[in-house]
Amino acid sequence: MSHPFRIREIAAQAGLSEATVDRVLNDRGMVRASTVQEVRQAIADLERQRSQLRLGGRTFMIDVVIEAPERFSHAVRTALEAALPSLRPAVIRSRFHLRETATTAELVAVMDRIAARGSHGVILKAPDVPQVVAAAQKIARRGIPVVTLVTDLPSSERVAYVGIDNRAAGATAAYLLAQWVGDRPGSVLVTVSSSYFRGEEEREMGFRSAMRAMDPGRALVEISETYGLDDALRERVRAALDAHPDIVAVYSIGGGNVATVEVFEAMERRFAAFIGHDLDHDNRRLLREQRVSAVLHHDLGQDMRRACHVIMQANRALPGPITSIPSAPQIITPFNVPAEAVAD
Repeated sequence: MSHPFRIREIAAQAGLSEATVDRVLNDRGMVRASTVQEVRQAIADLERQRSQLRLGGRTFMIDVVIEAPERFSHAVRTALEAALPSLRPAVIRSRFHLRETATTAELVAVMDRIAARGSHGVILKAPDVPQVVAAAQKIARRGIPVVTLVTDLPSSERVAYVGIDNRAAGATAAYLLAQWVGDRPGSVLVTVSSSYFRGEEEREMGFRSAMRAMDPGRALVEISETYGLDDALRERVRAALDAHPDIVAVYSIGGGNVATVEVFEAMERRFAAFIGHDLDHDNRRLLREQRVSAVLHHDLGQDMRRACHVIMQANRALPGPITSIPSAPQIITPFNVPAEAVAD
């Protein structure tokens, strides 16, 4: 039992005599198996408490850099703020750098300022382009851990990815659409905010692969580079419906679902199924009104807690290996919206 604690500390934690603890630690025999387990448990408890003592009074300044529509940025801010009490005794302070749209140069400028000023960590949602990857590398090489959120920069030196398993989410969407559309003829509209977001690219790859296997004759109509913004989506969706009168279903990878649904309704077009992503305010309302079929959800609050834990681990304030464990997609329909979302 390798440990840094004195026998006196372990004895007090376990409620045993120092002589008994000494016999266990030095394998001298004459102790019950249950006593050995009590000593092991005491050491484990002391390890956890030592971690908490390291966190006590520590403040971590985290920068959150996101390029996304305001509805998603608002959801991230809300999730992070809700997670803060569960991170005590550590204190998390955050600086938000939120952009609905940004040029690559603007994003790089924000990241360069963080690298120059310093930070305990960066939570980043940004496109996977060489300039952004290089800026992330610069931050990492200053000793600042970078955690990618929802969409990854795998060629950078980020310490972990946090978010949904995007390929599994795309395949899940294909499975649902294939079931709901059935033998009905027609094409599927696929909306992507930008092909430069690797997470969206992986969702589309998972979707296309699964659709080829389950419904090989189904044509896909793609809309891209709208950045999930309503005005751009309305224009492109309207054009797609004009050009493809056989569209019977929608897989919305990049968001903007209110705008997309409103165009269908204004043009008096119906769909057999509509699959979106994320339980933001708009999608909750669309689900309650049964104007979309399902939303593929992952617990953003859990993601934000995980991102903060990774940053604290990278700063050696918490023990344990740093790993990327994508979360499995949850299928949310109008009839199983999580209780905490109903009152939104």
